[in-house]
Amino acid sequence: MLFFKLSAFYFFYFAAVGVYVIFLPKVLHDIGYSAFEIGVVFAIAPLMKFITPFLFLKHITLNQIVFKTALLLSVACSLMLYVTLENLYLLMINNAVLAACLSMILPYLEVTAVKVLGKGRYGKSRLYGSIGFMIISLVLAQFLTNPYVALHYYLTVNVLTVLFAFLLLRYDDVSHDESKSNSEFSFFKYWPFWISLFFMQLSFGAFYNFFTIYETEHGISLEMTSYLWSFGVICEIFILYFQGPLLKKNLLALIKFSVAVTALRWFIVYMYPDNLTLTFISQGIHAFSFGLFHSAVVIYLYSLYENKKLAQQFMFGVAYGLGGFLGALLAGWLYGENLFLYSTVFALFSLLFLYSKRLPKEV
Repeated sequence: MLFFKLSAFYFFYFAAVGVYVIFLPKVLHDIGYSAFEIGVVFAIAPLMKFITPFLFLKHITLNQIVFKTALLLSVACSLMLYVTLENLYLLMINNAVLAACLSMILPYLEVTAVKVLGKGRYGKSRLYGSIGFMIISLVLAQFLTNPYVALHYYLTVNVLTVLFAFLLLRYDDVSHDESKSNSEFSFFKYWPFWISLFFMQLSFGAFYNFFTIYETEHGISLEMTSYLWSFGVICEIFILYFQGPLLKKNLLALIKFSVAVTALRWFIVYMYPDNLTLTFISQGIHAFSFGLFHSAVVIYLYSLYENKKLAQQFMFGVAYGLGGFLGALLAGWLYGENLFLYSTVFALFSLLFLYSKRLPKEV
């Protein structure tokens, strides 16, 4: 039953992410937002994901009360999208609050998933998130007749996400023991790894915020672009299902490999944006650049730190937060023919920092 509930949570959570990253940039583009404005809107959310974990170092404990509050606020923010969609400043404020909530929800339950399911079954549960992402990308592409259709889907899957998150609270037995002081969390002890996470997510800024626009402007239809997204997720599902044995080996080596092939992926998109065969190949690499990379990083950090929930929060904050914030801003600013060449360079920087001697190979 726990496996089912976690799988359902992941399914609906990442279905919501699918609506957000695939279709909302296109919606904003269609109703008249400029590329820079789109970049700013999608930069505010990751900035909040970066800021929020620092509040938990001294001032707040991520307990069930805070978690429940974040769940309810995320639903309220989903409703407010209807009101704020066409006002840049109100949309930015709503996105900021929504992102602060999301920066608590997923890290909180990731710890439960790894602790209870273990390395092998974690990936099999997590793959249902990829299935949710894929299904929403295929379905919504057929029905996106006006901007508010996307909002209907987002609200629906977000409410279902919150429902299953509440059901999972009964399995939350990870200690909130204050004797493990938050001050013991050493952010700088493994600083090259945190910088690597930052650059890796920086390289995704162009993909998450502009891949749909970039491909459609190079002659690829919106429907075919949704197939490209879906193919990447299918490959991600494959690796999530079979990665269990891999995650018992050298995690740092797996992370290095994933980052290296990600740099190759962005270079292919830069060189051949209108070549469907090569673009599908680049999307196939998503199995490693997100699927294997994410699982290996989650488990690597779980093994490195005593304060596991805070470590996961900082992973989302530094990578998906600060990296996503600057990635969205830079993508909006640098948007053009060379956009994915910059992404390639950022991924190579990420790889470079992984070779620091500060990072243990085995944990």
